[in-house]
Amino acid sequence: MKYIDPHIHCVSRTTDDYIYMARAGVVAVSEPAFWAGFDRSSAASFYDYFRHLTDVEPKRAAKYGIEHFSWLCINAKEAENVQLSKEVIALIPPMLSHPRVLGIGEIGLNKNTRNEITTFELQVDLAARYDQMILIHTPHLEDKHKGTDIICSILKNDRRIRPERVLIDHCEEHTLRKARECGFWAGLTIYPVTKVTPPAGCRHHGNVRNRHVDG
Repeated sequence: MKYIDPHIHCVSRTTDDYIYMARAGVVAVSEPAFWAGFDRSSAASFYDYFRHLTDVEPKRAAKYGIEHFSWLCINAKEAENVQLSKEVIALIPPMLSHPRVLGIGEIGLNKNTRNEITTFELQVDLAARYDQMILIHTPHLEDKHKGTDIICSILKNDRRIRPERVLIDHCEEHTLRKARECGFWAGLTIYPVTKVTPPAGCRHHGNVRNRHVDG
């Protein structure tokens, strides 16, 4: 079976990972911009990161027969610094015409702070102005339900945003309904023990339908 991995961070993957992915049938990947494991100090760091996503990683993936596509943004974990966020966002428009760029993402919230919300709104506006698809990151460590509500409210109140061009990712049993009721695509984050477990799935079975699964 051949398949596409819709949400994977290949920049942090080893050569062996690419070999195993190709053997498993992966023919294409979609890589959202994310955190580097530390907070970057300047917009220039993001510029080089975007170059890695759009030019370097596709060539590395191609060696194993895998098509590589990416999304650009300043991610939720670094969105607290609004001034830096504005500088990073200003770098993105010229890159949106790159044939390997799918849209803006993964934007969203990490700790549901006011600054994160401001940065999120700026990037939603960027996506709207340039007619880009949007990939959303919902909180892992803070209140996911609250964060998902905030995100959906902002998106629904912006009439320029078409729900069918938005994917709310990292949904779990208690947030999947919200994303789907708002008309967005919904992605599940699945771990065997901690997220979307069989017991939790049984409790919510039949309540919602998902149109996308993020493994």
